Amino acid sequence: MGATLDHVMMRVSDLEESLEWYGEHLGYEEKDRWEADSFTNVYLGPEELGEEGAMLELTHNHDGGPDEMGDAWGHIAVRVPDGELEEHYQQLMDEGVEDYRDPESCGGRYAFVKDPDGHEIEIVKRDPEQGATWSIDHTMIRVEDADEALGWYTRKFEYEHTGRWEADSFANYFMKPEGASDEAMALELTYNYGDNTYDLGDAWGHLCVRADDLNEFWDDLMTRGAPDYRDPESCDNEYAFTTDMDDHEIEIIERDPNSDSLFPE
Repeated sequence: MGATLDHVMMRVSDLEESLEWYGEHLGYEEKDRWEADSFTNVYLGPEELGEEGAMLELTHNHDGGPDEMGDAWGHIAVRVPDGELEEHYQQLMDEGVEDYRDPESCGGRYAFVKDPDGHEIEIVKRDPEQGATWSIDHTMIRVEDADEALGWYTRKFEYEHTGRWEADSFANYFMKPEGASDEAMALELTYNYGDNTYDLGDAWGHLCVRADDLNEFWDDLMTRGAPDYRDPESCDNEYAFTTDMDDHEIEIIERDPNSDSLFPE
């Protein structure tokens, strides 16, 4: 079936400010752009973006930016070489990025910063062969029922469980398509013990997976009981949307990762 995570979309209030921030601090470059009457989408990633590397989609609505961050979406995580976490965090501080959660406060395992709109960005240590510096490692979403979420992504998207981290008050589960490369973005499902009802907000938009054949992929999702949210026909057969068990939106696109454009001709 295949379901490589292609990109994650977030909404921004000032597109030029966000483009400058991600370009200056993470070295992201514009990969493609889509101008519509009421919004603009810009796709970003590091210069060395591999075939399975994921991008960041910045969406700017022309009538204004996001109103509410919500808590159903957590963060994106970006990679730095193992042993260079403190160095790269200090680089961001020297460039004027706000000190949010430094490596020392996180036990030296990771760190966090925020972009101009307050989206959280985790910095994680990885072997350089697992992806370019600052490339997207995973996207975290919060789920209300861990068993249901793990089963949903296994059944609907054929994802496999690639890692977990149990803490006193929460558990993190990492999932990827079977056979995905190290550079491919993972999905992190966070389950908080106790009260775990969340607000989606509007600062985050969707996850996106790419399919070899959009309509065939969609038919498989319908057979497996995924919600029929926006089918291919309603989207001019260029993409489609379903939602997971907690209403996180998931876009499905059909494209050649080696193409010069993200959009069908």
